[in-house]
Amino acid sequence: MSTDIRSTECTHEPRCPAVDSIDRDAAQVIACHPEQGWSLLCNGVVLFDDTGEILPNGHCTHARRAELTAAALHRAA
Repeated sequence: MSTDIRSTECTHEPRCPAVDSIDRDAAQVIACHPEQGWSLLCNGVVLFDDTGEILPNGHCTHARRAELTAAALHRAA
């Protein structure tokens, strides 16, 4: 059984990335709560400001802030 819920919810063209795609964070935001630090994406992913995620199947991913910061160390502040 696939975790892809795009077929019933996504009406965007081009369609939003599936929840099991590597680029799932590129889906469009359908509900945004910056005061609470999270957004709901069209593919059902709850994306947090620290880049942690809750997937529609309940699986949680860790925040990638340290990875993103390390990748940007070559940039001048």
